[in-house]
Amino acid sequence: MKKVFALILAAVLAIGTLAGCGTDPAGSSAGQGEGQTKDLNIFTWDGYIPQDVLDGYTEQTGVKINISNFESNEEMLTKLEATGGGDYDIVIASDYIIDIARKKGGIMHELDTSKIANYNNIDAAFQGQFYDPDNQYTIPYAAGTPVIVYDPSLVDIDIQGYEDLWNPALADSIVAMDDGRNLIGMTLKSMGKSFNETDEAVLEQAKNKLMELKPNIRTLAVNQLQDVILSGEASVGYMFASQAAMAVEANPDLKVVYPKEGMGFGIDNIIVPAKAPNLENAYSFINYILDPEVGAKISSQIYYLCPNKAAAEFLPESFTSNAALFIPSEVLKNTEFIQDVGETTAAYDKIWTEFKQQ
Repeated sequence: MKKVFALILAAVLAIGTLAGCGTDPAGSSAGQGEGQTKDLNIFTWDGYIPQDVLDGYTEQTGVKINISNFESNEEMLTKLEATGGGDYDIVIASDYIIDIARKKGGIMHELDTSKIANYNNIDAAFQGQFYDPDNQYTIPYAAGTPVIVYDPSLVDIDIQGYEDLWNPALADSIVAMDDGRNLIGMTLKSMGKSFNETDEAVLEQAKNKLMELKPNIRTLAVNQLQDVILSGEASVGYMFASQAAMAVEANPDLKVVYPKEGMGFGIDNIIVPAKAPNLENAYSFINYILDPEVGAKISSQIYYLCPNKAAAEFLPESFTSNAALFIPSEVLKNTEFIQDVGETTAAYDKIWTEFKQQ
């Protein structure tokens, strides 16, 4: 689990080096496989791949990209299982759901890395994780961690960690992600416990403590949490680093806090479904995004760490100097993946429902 935290690329991320000189820039025989079409079917979250990256791939290969979107990892997995993985060539999803898919078996294609000329550009710190210990199925796409960000001109206390969010001075001041595992998780971390706690008695304690946070929560949101901070509607935010990075870029006076109790961490990965209809195009696309300039283009637009050694030199200074993205290695070593907790998931869901209905 902790390998990912060797990840210093100055916590700057990247995505690979060009496949070979004087050859197809995508580095693969796009469109040449038996039964292949000149199409590539991608399944991911809305807006997760920049349009200019998609357009660049089509310009280089002539392959038409068809994008489908899902709202949650669980929705993605349900659709893959329903179709036997035969509708999509590329899927980008989160670590824990990939772990579930791997354990189910028969959902993901085992990658032939000899078809990915740029494969060695991946930073090994992002590989060999719990969801794919032997690197058989995944290509790391982006990584991130939730952080606290606040406006010191509007906040009278020095926020250093999760526990400070319960301070009465922050009444009706916090915008937080509408995500049960993260909010319950940071409550557990404030108690010295794991994001993945399964002890029902400990979870009951966490529920009671989370309820005490409710007076300080002004709003819960999924998207554009940074806008709530920038508008002054809220003075403190608990949000993903990508959202915090956008807030800091717009207002450099905001302060980013790496909670002293330890942060969550996640890696989104590319997988290829077991029955991908355009397999060679899938390999071609993977190789294309592992190009260092393409990788830098992705990271600088989606504001996530990207796990590649080669793109750092192409990232803009505004990206590499952003405290929400340039996270010290000693901080990253004290992070934890949010993982599948099996049957205990129902307990987390129940706590979250009660909290939102309070």
